[in-house]
Amino acid sequence: MTTDKNMKEILLDTLDNLSAEKEGDLERFKFSLANANYEKKTIPKGQLQEADDRLKLVDLLCKYYKEQGAVNVAISVLEKINCRDSADKLKEARQKALGPQQTPETSANAYRVKYREHIRNKYSAIKDMNARLGENVKLNSRYTKLIIVKEHRHKKQRENEIVASGRRHEEIISNYASSITIGHLFELDEDGQLPQIVMLLGPAGIGKTLTAIKIMLDWANGELYQSRFDYVFYINCRELNFVSEQGSIEDLIFKNCADQNAPTKEILMNPEKLLFIIDGFDELRFSFNQSESNFSSDPCEKQPVEIVLSSLFRKKVLHKSYLIITTRPTALEKLKQCLEDGHCAERYAEILGFSENAREEYFHKFFRNEEQAIKAYNFVEDREMLFTMCFIPIVCWIICTVLKQQMEAGEDLAQTSRTVTDVYVLYLSSLMKGHSSNSKQQIRMNLKGLCSLAADGVRRQKILFEEDEIKQHGLHTADSLFLNENMFQKDLDCEHVYSFIHLSFQEFFAALSCVLQKEETTVEDSETILKNVKMLLKRDTNNGNSSTLTVRFLFGLLNDERKEEREKMLSCKISPLIKETLVKWVEEKPTVSLFSYVGKKMTSYLEAFHCLYEIQEKKIVQSAMNRYTRLILTEHNFTKMDEIVLSFCIKHCCKLESLCLRQCSFQDEDMPRPCKQPRRAQYQHEPHHSPIYQLCQALMAPNSILKTLNLWSCRLTAAGCGDLADVLRTSHSLTDLYLYNSVEEAGVQLLCGGLKHPNCKLQTLELDSCRVTAAACGDLAAVLTTSRSLTELILGGNELGDSGVRLLCEGLKHPNCKLQRLNLESCRVTAAACGDLAAVLRTSRSLTELHLGYNELGEAGVRLLCEGLKHPNCKLQNLHLKWCRVTAAACGDLAAVLRTSRSLTELHLGYNELGEAGVRLLCEGLKHPNCKLQNLHLDKMYFREEMWAELDAVKDTKPDLVIQIQGSW
Repeated sequence: MTTDKNMKEILLDTLDNLSAEKEGDLERFKFSLANANYEKKTIPKGQLQEADDRLKLVDLLCKYYKEQGAVNVAISVLEKINCRDSADKLKEARQKALGPQQTPETSANAYRVKYREHIRNKYSAIKDMNARLGENVKLNSRYTKLIIVKEHRHKKQRENEIVASGRRHEEIISNYASSITIGHLFELDEDGQLPQIVMLLGPAGIGKTLTAIKIMLDWANGELYQSRFDYVFYINCRELNFVSEQGSIEDLIFKNCADQNAPTKEILMNPEKLLFIIDGFDELRFSFNQSESNFSSDPCEKQPVEIVLSSLFRKKVLHKSYLIITTRPTALEKLKQCLEDGHCAERYAEILGFSENAREEYFHKFFRNEEQAIKAYNFVEDREMLFTMCFIPIVCWIICTVLKQQMEAGEDLAQTSRTVTDVYVLYLSSLMKGHSSNSKQQIRMNLKGLCSLAADGVRRQKILFEEDEIKQHGLHTADSLFLNENMFQKDLDCEHVYSFIHLSFQEFFAALSCVLQKEETTVEDSETILKNVKMLLKRDTNNGNSSTLTVRFLFGLLNDERKEEREKMLSCKISPLIKETLVKWVEEKPTVSLFSYVGKKMTSYLEAFHCLYEIQEKKIVQSAMNRYTRLILTEHNFTKMDEIVLSFCIKHCCKLESLCLRQCSFQDEDMPRPCKQPRRAQYQHEPHHSPIYQLCQALMAPNSILKTLNLWSCRLTAAGCGDLADVLRTSHSLTDLYLYNSVEEAGVQLLCGGLKHPNCKLQTLELDSCRVTAAACGDLAAVLTTSRSLTELILGGNELGDSGVRLLCEGLKHPNCKLQRLNLESCRVTAAACGDLAAVLRTSRSLTELHLGYNELGEAGVRLLCEGLKHPNCKLQNLHLKWCRVTAAACGDLAAVLRTSRSLTELHLGYNELGEAGVRLLCEGLKHPNCKLQNLHLDKMYFREEMWAELDAVKDTKPDLVIQIQGSW
């Protein structure tokens, strides 16, 4: 390695030769030197004029640029004034002085291989916070891609993120147009500028440090920034706080290297190929208000750490180098002040967290055991609020850790982590254990402050807090993993506000504030708590969603069985003071009456069910639910958690006879959510359940007395029919099932398996508009021949066709068939099938009602039907032929039926082309003394007003006959 003396000597020799070779070159050198800008430093012209000999000029160069830098400046200036021979000789002299294989072009490049290997070894493995001694995790086996955006979010956008949950939250954080990857951080921006400094923002636990380390590893593995950076260095700001001795940029580079033989001076000669990652700027404890005179352009000059970093930030040293600086948002303004004199392009990027796909990927990477990963992921995904919270990597890690510990202990997640409250308590407990270095008193004070702040926010319906408010509650923002820092532009200034990492945490701590027992609780304290709780309950009842989570958490925290366990976890006493108030509130909610409650009112009942689920006390749940004999919920999109809750409450409702979920929808596992790949379908050993599995399990409870189940238009598919079939096999009470869903042939086949079971008690089955085709009619016919209870079958709106009807007729003619009412409206039936239907009418011992409306029967079809209707064995009482292309020619046959039928009491002929002649023929039959008809339905479309006289004549002879005329004149 060269000495300082050698560098000065070769520089002096070059200037000597320059002045000897050509007159004026030295003056041109000095003139050009006055305009040189090496590391943003220029020698003042006055000082250059005073350097009237070559020795003074060399001393001046070395004073401003240090010895090695002075040589580099001289080479640059010589090339600029076209003294290329002198420049080349100076390069050769520098190379010879540095020694063999020690040129910047070779030594730094050769060392890079060794440096990359060192970085790979250093960062390929990370240690989990709860790992045992010597236990590490491979970074690439754990790291999961994060959502990074390069835009400033508005205050309203951030508020929406804090409040949203489930699919809405996923849409918000995944749909930013400026989403980028770490590989795009140094790409040209919209204005064609290449950023030299990237500010990577994010709250605590969002993955800033892991991203920084991932960049280091990917670069070392040749997967990132290969053509852009020769060296990447990692600087940990937390560690710098403990550095007391002076140092330099060169020293910071040495700390990254494997040994002390690194060619750092050669590395520093190409600053445009260097990237420094400054991790955790917000943790730096020293001031950056430095005088301009303190800054240094020499990367080898030793100075206090704050000056070294300030020089790097302000581009006073290595001004062509690149920086990635990670920080929390509230330190952004301070960081910008440090960068404001740098005069280089900057880029803002913010880490938002995991997408939905990334959450699932993280679970599989964390557990490594595929079965455990699937079990844990399914558990969390079914609980919408937990799944939402897993967008934050640290929360995702803690929840995975908690679930893994329970699994390895052989515990059942459905029991130990049944409710959302259970998991939030476990989460909080885990964090408190993780801060064991703090005194118990300090932990309690932090917990008290969080509870106080949260309760204040819920009372005032506020989710963003000023820094003064945080301090008023005894909190230090940097110490809490529950608080996020947010910075928004406000006029010309920046507004700093804080929030809980999600609204659910604010509501959890607000609930805790009501149940945590003080060491000395006065009567006044108790009255205040009760007053606040009653206000929450009143607001929840009136608004439906204002503070619903707080109320849920209140119920969950007061479970008697878990009380002692939770007190131990939280190191606090839980007061039962408000339990009586909560129980009274939920039991006094009025019951749901038929089709009366929709929208917010209906949602409030579902919220009450969520509260009952959280408390998990059988006596309380049954007392509240046993007031319901009929329950109707309409137009609600059930989450997985909603279904679990509803099923739990129905299971404990011993008096429920009718359940109607009209136009509701369930999360269908067969249909992936937006932006979600159906990864779980890859694992064949995983048991698959339909969206209504939980509900059907509740309906099979031994104490269930449910008679009517209406799932009209609930977007069910064939998958749900398997679970419904199990209900049909098991239930001792279910008699009526109404479906209006696209269950198709496969779904009907599954249902028929349950209908044929000897224990099935079903009497009415509606499969209206269920995409049933002829292929399924054989299964339905088999049901008709075996079922002991089925008396009504509604198949309207399906494309059965004539072939399907023929198959049904085989079952209808069977002597064991008990069916009384059959609806085949709008089933593509024509005259071709009417002969089979007539045969049913002649042989069936039970069929009394037949609906054939909206089919193209025509004159020929009606005549065939009439042959069956006139048979003495026919039992049919009610016949619907609305909109069947019945003409006057067929009315004679119908009149003959009216004269001979012993059973027909109701006939619907609306919207047919009967005409005057047809009506007259019908009237002749109606007047016959043997006619038993009691109700006739016609319409005004095809006969004139004069026809009323004919009908009046009929009424004179048959005063009990009701004739209903549809339509208007």
